[in-house]
Amino acid sequence: MANSLVSLLESKEGGKCSELATTLKSTLDYDQLTNCMRCGFCLPACPTFRETGIEAESPRGRIALMKAVADGIMDPDYAFETQMNHCLGCRACEPACPADVKYGQLLEQARDSIEQHTTSHRWWVKLARKTAFEGMFPHQKRMRLLGGALQIYQQSGLRKLVRGVGLMKLFPAHMGQMERILPEASYRGVVEQIGSRHPAKGERVGTVGLFRGCIMDVLFTETNKHTVELLNEAGFDVVIPETQNCCGALHAHSGEQAGAKELAKRNIKAFQSAGVDWIASNAGGCGALLVEYDHLLHDDPQWAEGAAWFAKRTLDVSKLLVEHGRLQAAATQAMATSKAAAAPSCGSGGAKPGCGSGGAKPGPVSEAAAETAAADGCGGSCGGGGVSFASADKVRITYQDSCHLRNAMRSSEAPRKLMRSVANAEFIELREADRCCGSAGIYNLTQPDMAGQILDHKMEHVQRTDAHYLLTSNPGCLLQMKLGIEKHGMGGKMEAVHLVDFLHERICK
Repeated sequence: MANSLVSLLESKEGGKCSELATTLKSTLDYDQLTNCMRCGFCLPACPTFRETGIEAESPRGRIALMKAVADGIMDPDYAFETQMNHCLGCRACEPACPADVKYGQLLEQARDSIEQHTTSHRWWVKLARKTAFEGMFPHQKRMRLLGGALQIYQQSGLRKLVRGVGLMKLFPAHMGQMERILPEASYRGVVEQIGSRHPAKGERVGTVGLFRGCIMDVLFTETNKHTVELLNEAGFDVVIPETQNCCGALHAHSGEQAGAKELAKRNIKAFQSAGVDWIASNAGGCGALLVEYDHLLHDDPQWAEGAAWFAKRTLDVSKLLVEHGRLQAAATQAMATSKAAAAPSCGSGGAKPGCGSGGAKPGPVSEAAAETAAADGCGGSCGGGGVSFASADKVRITYQDSCHLRNAMRSSEAPRKLMRSVANAEFIELREADRCCGSAGIYNLTQPDMAGQILDHKMEHVQRTDAHYLLTSNPGCLLQMKLGIEKHGMGGKMEAVHLVDFLHERICK
C-alpha cells in the first residue's frame, strides 16, 4: 500500500476510541468490509485513484480505512473524513468487484457517522446544509418557490445586470461557471402545468407512476412533461402522485441518512396509494436510491415490506420503454418488414431458425441489425401500433452514462437501444462513457478541483466523437456536460441534451 495509507492506519494514539469510532463500529456493515478480497480490480475503475494514483483514494484503500476503524486499529481523524469525502460515490467499483462488495452502502454508512460528529464544518457550511437538507429539498412548495426566484432572476433582466457589473466574480470560479449553464427554471412543476393523470394512447400496457424529483421539477420541467408523453405513446397510463417528495439521494450521499429515510417513507406511501404497476425515474441519481429503498429501510419492520414493493417496481424510463412498452414493437416490426426477403421459409419440412408451430415469425432482432435498419430509415416507420423515432436531418449522437444508472440500477443497454432505433441518427460510442463526468450529485460544488480534472479528461473523449448531440440520462450529468461544452469552446458544434428530450422531439407521428 502507498505510504499515505500506511500513515493513516498508524494514526491511532493510545487505546481510547473517539465517539466517531464508536459510531462507525456500530454502523458499518462488517460483513461487507470483510468481503473485500483486496484484489485491486476496483482500482482502474475508480476516478479519484486514476487521477492521483494514491491507494487511500481508491475503494480498496477506503475500505481498508473503514475496516481499520472497525477493528480498533486506528481512530478516525480529519484525514479519514477527507478521504471519505473525496470519493465521488459513482460506484464504478461495484460492477468491477468479483466479490460484489456494496461499496456505495459502506460509503453512505461512513459519511452518516462522520456527519454526526464532525467539527470541520464552518458555520456557513452548517447553515447551508441545514437549509438545503431540512428547509428546502423535503418541501416541494419551497422548491417551487426557489424555482420562481430563479425564474425572476433569469427573465427580469437581473441576470444580465449581475453579469454586466461583474458580481459573479465575487463567487468562486466554479460557481460562476455553473450559473452560466443553468437551464431556465420554473415555478410551476409538471403537475401544475399538465395535471396528474394521463391516459395511454392506443393499446394500454399498464399504469406508471412518474417520479418527478425535486431538482428535475424545478430546472427540467419540460423533461418531465416529455417523459409523460413518451410513456403515453408507448401505451402507459401515467399517474404523478402529488404527495411525493425528494427521493433522498442527496441526503443519503451527504451523510443525512435519517432525512433520507423519512423522505423514502413519504414516497412509498404516495406511490402505494396510487396503485401503479411501475415507477418510472428519468434521473439516474434519483433512481439509484429509489431501487435501494429496500436496503435503506431494511431494519424498519413497519416499512421494510413497503420499501421492497417500491424498489421492485422502480425502473429507469429507458428500460421501462424497452422492456415493457410498445415503443420497441414498432421498430421491430419495421426491421422485420425490411428484412422480409431474408426471413426463413417455414413449412412442414422441419424446424428452421425463426420458425415455430404458428408459421413464420420473425426472430429477435440483433442490435447490429436494428442499428442498420435505423440508418436505412426503417426505424422511422410510423405504422404497426407502436411509437418509433426519426430525425429530420442526419445527425451524429453520443452518450455519457449516468454512473448511478449504470452501476446501481444496472441499466446501460436500454438507452443505447433507444438511440440506435432513431432513424437518420448515427450513434457513436463515447470512449470511457462508463467513467464518471465529475458531477456526482453536488461533488462538483464541494470538490471543484477534482471534478474539473475529471471533466477535462472526459471532454477530450467527447471532442473526438465529433457528435452533434451529447446525450445523458441524469440532470447532474447534463449540467456537467453543458459546462464541459462551454469550457472547451464547443458550443457552436455540440449540444448536451437529456435522452428523453432528444427522443421526444423525434417521435414519428
